[in-house]
Amino acid sequence: MRFNKFTISLLAMVLMTTVACKKEKSSSTGWNYNDSKWGGYEKHEYAGQETGPGLVLVHGGAFTMGSSEQDVTYEHNNIERKVTVPSFYMDETEVTNNHYREYVYWLKRVYVDYPEVGINALPDTNVWRNRLAYNEPYVDLYYRHPAYQNYPVVGVNWQQATAYAAWRSDRVNEMILIREGILEPDPDQINESNFNTKAYYVGQSDGLSLGKQQMKDYSVKKGGTRQVRMEDGIMLPEYRLPTEAEWEYAAQANIGASTYENVNNKKIYSWEGLTVRYSGGKEKDRGLIYGNIKRGKGDQGGIANRLNDGALITTDVGSYWPNDNGLYNMSGNVSEWVMDVYRPLSYEDVSDFNSFRGNVFDKVALDQDGIVDLKDSLGRIAYVPVTEEENVGRRNYKRADNIGYLDEEIYMDGEQGYEYGVSTLVDNQARVFKGGSWNDRIYWASPGTRRFLDEQQATSTLGFRCAMHRVGAP
Repeated sequence: MRFNKFTISLLAMVLMTTVACKKEKSSSTGWNYNDSKWGGYEKHEYAGQETGPGLVLVHGGAFTMGSSEQDVTYEHNNIERKVTVPSFYMDETEVTNNHYREYVYWLKRVYVDYPEVGINALPDTNVWRNRLAYNEPYVDLYYRHPAYQNYPVVGVNWQQATAYAAWRSDRVNEMILIREGILEPDPDQINESNFNTKAYYVGQSDGLSLGKQQMKDYSVKKGGTRQVRMEDGIMLPEYRLPTEAEWEYAAQANIGASTYENVNNKKIYSWEGLTVRYSGGKEKDRGLIYGNIKRGKGDQGGIANRLNDGALITTDVGSYWPNDNGLYNMSGNVSEWVMDVYRPLSYEDVSDFNSFRGNVFDKVALDQDGIVDLKDSLGRIAYVPVTEEENVGRRNYKRADNIGYLDEEIYMDGEQGYEYGVSTLVDNQARVFKGGSWNDRIYWASPGTRRFLDEQQATSTLGFRCAMHRVGAP
């Protein structure tokens, strides 16, 4: 039997239609998925997590966390120990002045009835002031002048950095829904009528026009539509600060210095080798310092016309060479905030998987009818700490606040064993920051070093970058 081209094409179309119309069945019950006639339970294929704007995938694994450099301060607060970090995403560079100005602009444009929100987000430009130095030009120009727009933002405290990450999550997810034709751009959002990811998931996101494409609701027999759910896998997990373990693992970048499971070359800094100067490649680059650090007292860069590290204060976030994870300035330029609450003896009570101190477990606030409480005046869903009463049967945790777990905290009336302001500056608001800055000696450029600062304070040497969880396979 002979077939012409039309017949073959027709048969192919019929076959494709037949395959497309065949419903996938549950291997547990035999019921059809995505079929309104069978209850409408939905199952969606997942192609994998897309890489969010600005991010680089860091493949997880085991590594030796802690300082490999001589402990010149004799603090003994980061002794080496083996931990495992799951795969995650991290910003390729530090958050820049331009990135942060976009954030502040959005806050001022949207929260017209709450101007204090934008004001409270502003970096403290007075961090540049020094009683014995003339730094007023940096106070006036560093944050706003276009010459510094690709320099890392400084003067941002931990709380402000965390708020920026949350805002960025919402703007990226809003853009994804716009790109997919589910939402329309809405530049006229005002006050609580703005897109918020968590509010959107519970059906409380207002102020956005519906696009041409909507998600089909299989629970409705006559072809209804619905909003995007987490189960669809369309929107991304939240942007956040990295944990100390993630930051240190990303900075070490042993992926480029290993064969199978053997680390071939010991690293002290985020780059290859044990020295701080570039020795390979083009002759014009030889002898230059790998990162933006302080060479010695009174020497932030070198002599005129031969600035050895190319900078006197901070510099463009894309400067120097990236490490083997593709990340820039993990040693030098600015130190960076991480999520962790500081404890001097963290190595004694560390989890060997996804190490972190700072958990305060919470849940979505519900009203008296058990329904999610209405969003607040800023368009955000409220969260409340979990209670010991509801966790009485749990084995993994009992209370919400676990910052002082296995530590010296006294759990009576929230008091602490640390004499804050008397014998220590450590408390539950002390946050870790990592990496050396433009004003630090090379010792602090080692990823294993760590310092701390109150979460409401800021400096001219401290910035941040964001991270994101990797869902599914590494």
